[in-house]
Amino acid sequence: MSSTAPKTTSSGHIPGTRRPRPATTTAPSPPGDARDRARAHARRLLRAAHHAAPALGAYLAVRLTGLLVLAVWAPRRHQDLWVNLAAQWDSDWYLGIAEHGYARELGTTPNANNLAFFPLYPVLVKAVAVLTPGSRASTGLGLAVAASLVAAWGVFAVGDRLHGRRVGVLLTTLWAAFPVGAVQWMGYTESLFTACAAWSLYAVLTGRWLWAAGCASLAGLTRPTGIAVAAAVTVTALLHLARHRALVPRVLAAAALAPLGWCAYLAWVGLRLGRWDGYFAVQRLWYNELDGGLRTMHQIRWLLWRDPTPHLFLVMVTLTLLGSVVLFGLSAWDRQPAALLVFTGVMLAIVLGSGGVYFPRARFLLPAFPLLLPLAVHLSRASRRHRALALSTAVLGSAYCGGYMLVAWSAAP
Repeated sequence: MSSTAPKTTSSGHIPGTRRPRPATTTAPSPPGDARDRARAHARRLLRAAHHAAPALGAYLAVRLTGLLVLAVWAPRRHQDLWVNLAAQWDSDWYLGIAEHGYARELGTTPNANNLAFFPLYPVLVKAVAVLTPGSRASTGLGLAVAASLVAAWGVFAVGDRLHGRRVGVLLTTLWAAFPVGAVQWMGYTESLFTACAAWSLYAVLTGRWLWAAGCASLAGLTRPTGIAVAAAVTVTALLHLARHRALVPRVLAAAALAPLGWCAYLAWVGLRLGRWDGYFAVQRLWYNELDGGLRTMHQIRWLLWRDPTPHLFLVMVTLTLLGSVVLFGLSAWDRQPAALLVFTGVMLAIVLGSGGVYFPRARFLLPAFPLLLPLAVHLSRASRRHRALALSTAVLGSAYCGGYMLVAWSAAP
């Protein structure tokens, strides 16, 4: 008898039977892939830094000019430049928070509760001071200067994205030459806040929604006006969803997460004080409530028409406020992207609608750099002579205003 063996293919598989599946294993990515990605990221960062180098160079030139004027002016008025920059006015409040923490009770003393100051900057000062030599004041000033460079890069990135490299450089130069630009190199939060705002807006313009929300949350932990950055991200995200008639999870998440930092701090203050309106109660102790702009209009009318000898610094603040309103109108006329218009619009509404002290209003508008875009675009199209004259005037004017603000003006900037 002869026996017949089943036929097999050349690979050993018997026809008509199920071919066994090979075991599936996920091979780990080779270490070289991670290194290659890191190198690619580093190369992109270097290219971006090289692209932004003229703007950063111009920024440093403007701010060093202002610092030189201060270094000459302060000793002549028998003032300590270091104290003025690093350990006075709001800087002292932030250093106190970094050293001793926040108040636990509301109290009744006006202008005395440190819960009015948002936490990101003092937390960074406290954390970085552990790793660096020197005092907390030097750490805070170093953080402000470093944040100003990150902010200048972000300002350039927005201008470059919308109108090209030349406008980006001009926008950064104009922001550096803001009348109260000296605050950018003080132990204040304006530089950190502008860095968060600029990169959040840039992320919106480039469709990086979660990055935009993250930066907006950090801005909301830096200053009360952080709600303007959150509004810009949330409103733009909702407009994007409505325009495309599609529910994109990351865009919806950005709309929800952007206000998280600002809301979290207000909620924490409420819990700490045991009342839902805790933060607003603190602001009332600082005489800082929204009144629809009545106090602002009264102050402007008094300074421009009734005061026979108005203080030069207050005149500068008034002109800055009025100029910002005109620039916002030009920005709307130029049809800036919605994110920029919402950001600057909410900033203006908060600053002009506040019933609090008048003299820091120009500083409060320092982060609203998109207001300068119409000027940057106009200068980019002007003749070289006209552009040089305008920028020289702005830089010298900023240096003088900054010196006067810190040396001659007797109150906080």
